[in-house]
Amino acid sequence: KGKSLNMDEDIIQQEIQLSAVIGFKGNVIDGLILHPDNEHLLYPLGSTIVVRHIISRTQKFMRGHDNNISVITASPSGKYIASGQSTYMGFQADCIVWDFEKLELIHRLKLHKVLIQSLAFSPSEHYLASLGGQDDNRLVIWEVASGKPVCGNAAGSDKVNQIKFYNNSDDQMISVQNFGVNLWKIDYVNKKLGSTPVNLGNLRRVIHNVIVEPTDNFAYCCTKTGDIMEISLDKAIFKRVGPIKKLFSLGINCINLLLNGDILVGCGDGTVAKIGAKDFRVRAQAKVMGAVTSMTLTADGTYMFVGTSHSNIYWCDTDSLNPELRNTCHFEKINHVAFPHNYSEVFATCSVNDIRIWNAKNRQELLRIQVPNLECYTLDFMRDGKSIITGWTDGKIRAFLPQSGKLFYVINDAHNHGVTAIATSSDCSKVLSGGMEGEVRVWKIGRQTQTMEASLKEHRGRVNDLKLTKDNNMAVSCSADGSCILWDLKTFTRAMCMFENTMFKQVGFHPDESQILTTGSDRKVSYWDTYDGQAIRMIEGSEEGELDALALTREGEHFATGGADKILRLWDYDQGIAFYYGIGHSGGITKIAISPDQRTIVTVGSEGAIFLWNTPEKVLKAKADSDMPTLNQQAIYQNKFQ
Repeated sequence: KGKSLNMDEDIIQQEIQLSAVIGFKGNVIDGLILHPDNEHLLYPLGSTIVVRHIISRTQKFMRGHDNNISVITASPSGKYIASGQSTYMGFQADCIVWDFEKLELIHRLKLHKVLIQSLAFSPSEHYLASLGGQDDNRLVIWEVASGKPVCGNAAGSDKVNQIKFYNNSDDQMISVQNFGVNLWKIDYVNKKLGSTPVNLGNLRRVIHNVIVEPTDNFAYCCTKTGDIMEISLDKAIFKRVGPIKKLFSLGINCINLLLNGDILVGCGDGTVAKIGAKDFRVRAQAKVMGAVTSMTLTADGTYMFVGTSHSNIYWCDTDSLNPELRNTCHFEKINHVAFPHNYSEVFATCSVNDIRIWNAKNRQELLRIQVPNLECYTLDFMRDGKSIITGWTDGKIRAFLPQSGKLFYVINDAHNHGVTAIATSSDCSKVLSGGMEGEVRVWKIGRQTQTMEASLKEHRGRVNDLKLTKDNNMAVSCSADGSCILWDLKTFTRAMCMFENTMFKQVGFHPDESQILTTGSDRKVSYWDTYDGQAIRMIEGSEEGELDALALTREGEHFATGGADKILRLWDYDQGIAFYYGIGHSGGITKIAISPDQRTIVTVGSEGAIFLWNTPEKVLKAKADSDMPTLNQQAIYQNKFQ
């Protein structure tokens, strides 16, 4: 399908096919859903809904939102999925109803402003209730078949946090707000909504979440204080609160019911607990990493998936509560991504908290390297694949063994205030590093020793990127001070300097090393001549936001860019036109890597997600024109004119 996303409106662009996503953003409450067919997991990732088959691990995507998804829910039979998004002040926030079988958008519902807080399907699936956020605070009932609103009303005096239909009635609902609970009666004939406040007595609680037990006699509300309130629905009165003398730390975020009536709660401190419904006593509990934001049960209620704010998904039995880590990802900004030389099966990413090595085929995490309280800015694989060289905030260069993750060696005090760029030579004898204060340093790597060969101080700002030529004689560095310097590594002097009114973010050599490509905060992609340092061409790379990421294909016929506008663009090098684009990230794209076999483009974002894209067939087949005449061509030429 063609869509014009380019600065030049006449060019029809094609969308790059998204192959897979490594990512789970655990900040959407009840965002992880096990579909009623017991085979698929659904969760939002930025503006995309990921549908993952549990056994085969294949992924499909539902895309229709233009901003972060704030809520997602499935209908009782699983036929429909509904999702809502957040936008900016004064703008409308969309709800979308999806057909799960076809993974297609059925209706786009527009009435609310700024944020969709909660969504709920009625038991018969004829109606959908939607609740706007704090600035909207309206409750609207929609007809699912036609996508038209039936009736609406102001949801309450305070901020309403969640709505739920009763289990056996299409015309009764419950809503929970900061200091109260309302029971709603829907009159579909007269198109009216009426509410009854529940008498809570002297109890004041900020109520996050609610669940109605199967017979519709009671509802259980979980609070920010860390306890559970039981409410009688037929009398609209508060019954009891518990567990007594045992409040859960950082509040209860999500709640679920087992078939025997026991209550499961997920808490802000990572506790998963099972509470007896009769006596409100804690029967079992377990601890997981991160605040628990979702719990979704299998059909028979024996197991559940638990999602946390640290982007972990656990598989847990509901009897003894033994959590087992099933899925994990970065939950902070990813700073760098790199493939080993000529090996496309694995790649490494570094984030604020750790370095992780991933299997590119099945998207499993193979290794995690952590240095407490430090952030890794950059990484690269040595050409022989025997070590990963990393740069850290404490100014040290650390090398790790890629299979065990053990520390190989450390270069202390490599740079003041942090190592921000790393490049390795093709003969594995040198490592180049760039620092926060603008130095470029050359390190000789011996068998036992690491010594500094040269320190090149010309940049006055952070060095953002370093690249070496194939023969290791020249290197190029780009900095936030607006300069890009070509270095001679034989004499350790500056060969050439290129200035531009921008903060350079990334630099790359064209494979024939006759030109240099740069991206930066001025949103332009610049081509430079390596012979005389002149700017050959500048193209507008984005309409909004700086360009942070750049990667060239092996042939040099195409290059990929990404940045703060969250869009991956694939450009033709000679024409300077973006023929392909990829949308999916919910944060800015921080780095791009193209796999050595050229089949996969990996983008990493500030939201902590890793996107794997299939390289378009045309780009794979593109071969560079050989500009230099070969012997064969010369022979043909001579025969022709003799």
